[in-house]
Amino acid sequence: MIPRYTRREMLALWSDESKFARWLRVELAVAEVQLNEKIIPLKEGKALLKEGKRLLSDQFEGEVGKKSVASIEALEKDLRHDVLAFTTFIAERVGPSGRYFHYGLTSTDIVDTAMAIGIQESGKLLLESLDSVIRELKGLALRFRHLVCIGRTHGMHAEPTVFGLRFLGFFEEMKRNRERLELALARTRFGKLSGAVGANVHFQPSLEKKILKSLGLSREPVSSQVIPRDRLAELFSVFAIVGASIERISTEIRHLSRSEVGEAREGFSKLQKGSSAMPHKRNPVASENLSGCARLLRSYVTPALENIALWHERDISHSAVERVILPDAFQLADYALDRLAKVLRELVIDEGRVSQNLRATGGVPLSGHVLLALVKAGAVREEAYRWIQKASHEALDGKGEWVDLLFSEPQVAEFSTRSEVKALLSEKRIVAAADAIYRDVLPKGKR
Repeated sequence: MIPRYTRREMLALWSDESKFARWLRVELAVAEVQLNEKIIPLKEGKALLKEGKRLLSDQFEGEVGKKSVASIEALEKDLRHDVLAFTTFIAERVGPSGRYFHYGLTSTDIVDTAMAIGIQESGKLLLESLDSVIRELKGLALRFRHLVCIGRTHGMHAEPTVFGLRFLGFFEEMKRNRERLELALARTRFGKLSGAVGANVHFQPSLEKKILKSLGLSREPVSSQVIPRDRLAELFSVFAIVGASIERISTEIRHLSRSEVGEAREGFSKLQKGSSAMPHKRNPVASENLSGCARLLRSYVTPALENIALWHERDISHSAVERVILPDAFQLADYALDRLAKVLRELVIDEGRVSQNLRATGGVPLSGHVLLALVKAGAVREEAYRWIQKASHEALDGKGEWVDLLFSEPQVAEFSTRSEVKALLSEKRIVAAADAIYRDVLPKGKR
């Protein structure tokens, strides 16, 4: 992912230095259990662990880490195999005991197991970013729980609602996304050390479990040379859903920011400029950016699904794909969630404009409420519908006040009065109805 859409903490987890450090952690975990189980000789095993741990602490950080990566890359140019380049680099530095480094393993034992560790480490950061969004949405939902506004369906005025309800809905959606992400991370918390075709010829499953447990992972029950890729496909599907939710929120902000609506706008700093040609502009650029990020996040699903079908016990058609989409998806999702939290934190709501837009409807959006009241009073539904529709369309076309036009139909007065209709316009009714939703979603103890 390009630096513009990457946060430093997540970028560090997907650096080459971090990747090789994870590979070495896996190798050392294997060597330690092999030593304890007397699979490798005591003297060489102890030396290997001592030197390996020293390398882990001083070879893959800072300037030394960059030099180590460069040395491994130089070896790879000749060997044309990244894991062999890595094992050669390490073996050369641990001395004679290096002959037991990578003992009984195949490349993917290391790569897939280390990948699972990297996914878990990155997942923690991603959950933190998601929690920030959830907190901001909850705050907005509570802040505007009593602000009555006009609701919209098909982009048109519908019925009045409470402004905070949209944020309460987003809050619930992001909570579901958190559950999805936690489950997907749990399903990727699996490693494998089962060898070249997954038959556990060099490691019994019991030993494999012991090693993986020390790394915080579970054993893949039935692997081939690789961990089955349906696990990753599920994770990328969650990324796509999270992206779609991000776009849903950003699209709402963009619509509310339109000049004709003007109910919300992104925060705008003192030195910020909205347009190179039009000084008056305050464009919703962050929300537009988030819509674009969401499109990318969704695009990763197809290659992840196509990676499931590998030949026999394994081919490497998935490898190039994952080298790109794994770091990209984590970095982009983290960036997008962090930016969305900032947008929500700095969001400006023009309460006056919200109320103005509601008043400008002249009560027409309460047509459904009046319809129910007339039917309850004894009117035939289809007849009442026609009376209200006629008055509403005439009011929308500027031919008069809605209530006056409504009562120009003589039959309406037989079932209702002006005061009864005006009572339906009460904002208290709308707030009281929404309060029931708030009590379900956010009981007092959770506010």
